[in-house]
Amino acid sequence: MSKRILIVEDSAMMRKIITKTLISAGHSIVGEASSGAEALEMYQQLAPDVVTMDITMQGMDGLTAAKEILAVDADAKILILSNLNEDKYRDEAEKIGVLGLINKHKSADILALIE
Repeated sequence: MSKRILIVEDSAMMRKIITKTLISAGHSIVGEASSGAEALEMYQQLAPDVVTMDITMQGMDGLTAAKEILAVDADAKILILSNLNEDKYRDEAEKIGVLGLINKHKSADILALIE
């Protein structure tokens, strides 16, 4: 089933890669944000089915943004994508209540969790 997705990633190149992967799987991209603060604002405006969220961004980081979004909408579906050591952030991501934390270069894993 096609999902409406908000991509939150500070790297324009990585946003393009994620967008291409998701569109090729039949999903639609409803918005792109490059910071946590922008993600929170866009989430409230766009009401996406799923948010893909980078951890490290200028200003509000992805884990903080995920907490803020879940405080507004406890049913929000957020998938944390990162290049960082997954084990270091996995516990915190689970405590927040996101769908999961995945290496952003593992497109098959990303698609599996979004489905």
